[in-house]
Amino acid sequence: MKIDFDKTNGLVPVIIQNYKTLQVLMLGYMNAEAFEKTKAEGKVTFFSRSKNRLWTKGEESGNFLYVKELMVDCDQDTLLIKADPVGPTCHKGTTTCWGDETAKGFVYDLEATINKKIDEDDPNSYTNELFKRGINKVAQKVGEEAVEVVIEAKDDNDDLFKNEAADLLYHYLILLKVKGVELEDIEGVLKERSR
Repeated sequence: MKIDFDKTNGLVPVIIQNYKTLQVLMLGYMNAEAFEKTKAEGKVTFFSRSKNRLWTKGEESGNFLYVKELMVDCDQDTLLIKADPVGPTCHKGTTTCWGDETAKGFVYDLEATINKKIDEDDPNSYTNELFKRGINKVAQKVGEEAVEVVIEAKDDNDDLFKNEAADLLYHYLILLKVKGVELEDIEGVLKERSR
């Protein structure tokens, strides 16, 4: 990977994108040293223009950006880094530096919350309790929710339909966890089919 740092006076813009949701999280700048450190450590390091030094995102907050993929654009003067963010990316506590949340981002966050409740064996969690009851009970619950979605789809109450659809999605995510499958895996199947 060749990056033309000279073209831009030693600093290239770096777009950070969530590797799962593809949501753009922030923009920063790197010099050659920041780029090498990022590659070596697997955590995004910028050159901070305000601090006039290398700055690893999360060095104070703990909200690191773990590198999943590095790409350089066609002119070799801009980087795209697909990263796995730990916590909010923006120093103001929002997911992105633009403050916007996306539905897709939320669904993946919900999947992570479900996984956490189960992985940490939360004793006060309905999700964990249902998970512990096993595949048959979880599959049965998904079936019940699917029937309720169909019933509400035939009526004219959009609010009830949306609530039942949300229940179905929630329980479907629990079923994926029981099966050891992630939402990203299902996306992969759909992407393959679309080709």
